[in-house]
Amino acid sequence: MTEQVTDAAAKKPADASKANIGVVGMAVMGSNLARNLAHHGYRVAVFNRTYAKTQKLMAEHGDEGDFIPSEHVEDFVASIAEPRSIIMMVKAGGPTDATIDELLPLLSPGDVIMDGGNAFFRDTIRREKYVSDKGFHFVGAGISGGEVGALTGPSIMPGGTPESYQTVGPMLETISAHYKGEPCCAWMGPNGAGHFVKMIHNGIEYSDMQVIGEAYELLRGVGLTNDECAAVFEKWNQGELSSYLVEITVDVLRQKDPRTGADFIDIVADRAKMKGTGTWTVQTALELGVATTGIAEAVFARAESSLGDLREAGQKALQGPDRTVQVKDKDAFIEDIRKALWCSKVVSYSQGFDEIRAGGQEFGWDINVAEAAKIWRDGCIIRAKLLEQIRKEYTDDHKLVSFMCAPSIAPTMADYQDSWRRVVAAAITAGIPAPVFSATLSYYDMARAPRVNAALTQGLRDLFGSHTYERVDDHGHFHLEWSGDHSETRID
Repeated sequence: MTEQVTDAAAKKPADASKANIGVVGMAVMGSNLARNLAHHGYRVAVFNRTYAKTQKLMAEHGDEGDFIPSEHVEDFVASIAEPRSIIMMVKAGGPTDATIDELLPLLSPGDVIMDGGNAFFRDTIRREKYVSDKGFHFVGAGISGGEVGALTGPSIMPGGTPESYQTVGPMLETISAHYKGEPCCAWMGPNGAGHFVKMIHNGIEYSDMQVIGEAYELLRGVGLTNDECAAVFEKWNQGELSSYLVEITVDVLRQKDPRTGADFIDIVADRAKMKGTGTWTVQTALELGVATTGIAEAVFARAESSLGDLREAGQKALQGPDRTVQVKDKDAFIEDIRKALWCSKVVSYSQGFDEIRAGGQEFGWDINVAEAAKIWRDGCIIRAKLLEQIRKEYTDDHKLVSFMCAPSIAPTMADYQDSWRRVVAAAITAGIPAPVFSATLSYYDMARAPRVNAALTQGLRDLFGSHTYERVDDHGHFHLEWSGDHSETRID
């Protein structure tokens, strides 16, 4: 038994033969979550469509806690104390809908079904209505932390009715990661709010990983070996860049290939896959009118990395610098990269939280932005020192327009911007692609500009399509008679 086990007796249901909670889906995430619940003293019913996976869990980990395995779904549901709490850890899409339909005829009023997969939030909105119309509760919960987090304590983002959270919330808070004693789990809002927040988490994750990769390429560009790059990231992780992703970057860069003994990073194909959450983040941002440029460029960078035909043709036909960064002071430039990385991370987090707020307003969720930052401080993939600062700033000022404009952030951005500009310029000069460094700097400059080129855009739109324009010295919308006497007409 693990040391995580708490007062198990106090958590047993009134009927000693019943489970506190059930988990459907015994792949790695589901089985680890079931084990986590058992480690904390809960009796856990477990079920998988293929019974062999349930048997595997019991054979390998059955002595870690109190499990009730079932071969048939009817027995599984019957083994859980009412009101039942059932967590689905199955593949998103059709399998999730199929599992819901399999469970519904077996439930009783007040039972809760929770989807812990990476579902699209609009699907969760649909499913919540479908399940609630039949008299049951549905919770869409984002769970971040990967396989290890599921076992040792993830960050959990549930959405659903407040009543459903009263049922499942205490268990989820218990098994979540904890930051200075506070659970990294909180109710995000109705129906799809939880999966929406998890979607944004993953979008920020895309940007974070991409800009770390860009920093790595620049370090290599000035001549550092992989081991020397690892040492730089290790040093950075001791300061304001401290984060899980920077920490594991060190591990990846130091890893040797088990086949050849070469540096692992050099034998990995440079094609990054996507599972959809980053794309959903960008698509939704476009619908909401939120500029998530850092996240978008990270998504596009993954897409271009996988365009084999384009890259093969480009290497043959396109010319440019050899990706060597020429600097007079290597150490000073490495410090520039550190500062630029921090600035780009700030912008990416700012854009993500802007989308959370916009989505909360659009869909009527009224998401507490500070609460989202609070539960990401540990357990999740993007956990970072920066998140405590984000939580504090949004707590102190609920109307904060953008995190990058916060009192504790803007002065540092001002101090670091020259480094940021030198890094972007060096990348362009050397021919090293740095889309997130560049896009986030442009976002920063556009935000601070007293006037941007959108005025010309509006003039062009009015000329070719009569789309109208606004004036700086009057209210309303206007159109110029471009093909006539160039007189102005007020449209409204």
